[in-house]
Amino acid sequence: MFDKELITDYNLPEKLSDEQMKKQSEVFAENKILVELIDSISQMLVILNKERQIVYANKPYYDFCGFADLGSIIGMRSGDALKCVHAAKALDGCNTTDFCKTCGAAQSLYEVQLGIKSTKECRITTTTNESLDLRVTAAPYEYKGQTLTVFTITDIGNEKRREALERIFFHDILNSASGISGLINVLGEIEDRDEIIDITNTIQGAAEKLIDEIQMQHQLISAERGDLNPTFSEIDSLSILTDLKKFYSSHNLIAEKTIVINENAEKVSFNSDPVLLRRIIGNMIKNALEDYNPGEQITLHCQTNNDRIQFSVHNSSVIKPNVQIQLFKRSFSTKGSGRGLGTYSMRLLGEKYLNGKVWLESTQEKGTTFFIEV
Repeated sequence: MFDKELITDYNLPEKLSDEQMKKQSEVFAENKILVELIDSISQMLVILNKERQIVYANKPYYDFCGFADLGSIIGMRSGDALKCVHAAKALDGCNTTDFCKTCGAAQSLYEVQLGIKSTKECRITTTTNESLDLRVTAAPYEYKGQTLTVFTITDIGNEKRREALERIFFHDILNSASGISGLINVLGEIEDRDEIIDITNTIQGAAEKLIDEIQMQHQLISAERGDLNPTFSEIDSLSILTDLKKFYSSHNLIAEKTIVINENAEKVSFNSDPVLLRRIIGNMIKNALEDYNPGEQITLHCQTNNDRIQFSVHNSSVIKPNVQIQLFKRSFSTKGSGRGLGTYSMRLLGEKYLNGKVWLESTQEKGTTFFIEV
């Protein structure tokens, strides 16, 4: 039985001391053939002890984690070395938080303690707001009476990015293009002038949506590469909300819902990138519109908070806690496989490029509110 005093939200927190880790690492390094074999592998490979601390790691791993040498990460846990944002906030580090229950890497390390070789995929958000997509394998290994784990990591970020683009970008573009094509075919068969004008306006709206989707994907790719250049200018907070209300009130997702601006919303002039800010708040609105709740009111608000401007989008729906903790990860979605870039892009664009803060609050009593403060 586990000692209740040592149990955290997911796994045991206890660690070996620095001195114990140094000795354990030195004993392992005595096996020159094994060490040379590990160092010759191009895939990231880590040896962990039963406390899940790093005993040895090859250069591809500590390079990927941003460390200069092996000595810098001895004794760390894998998520600590990878700078997982949740591990950084936990008293006992990686593998001990409530968030770890949904982490593939943590699950794999939990299963290997039962003697099971385990392969999982995981998404890790780092303290620098990078999103890592990894495939990990944990396998048990006995060495000189010690229970160790061989932990291999593969970066599958490019694979996931391609997958997301194929399923989202091309799917949505084909839908938009097919809709435009169908409307144009119908247009040639209609003689009534008012109906022609109505369909022409619909075609124009569909074309604008198509252009918007292309621009969104271009921005996201540039943002992930790190070469997106924001263009800051003076903008008006209330004008931003008014424009977005007008645009999304005629969106195909609106159904029986209404969008309103809070009567206490403040009109403030400030400097930011209007295109990126509209994109972020627009994604918050789309997220609210996608919740199936006919007749619902979506409320937009902006107010000053010390020397910052805080925008928010509220609806009455509730997001489950296990969904909340994953919502800003790339490709995570409740809308089906291959979705999820909208919420991910909110934080990527808002925090990395607008120097802001993006978060959500969701409770049964108050509903769900997305925030961005810039």
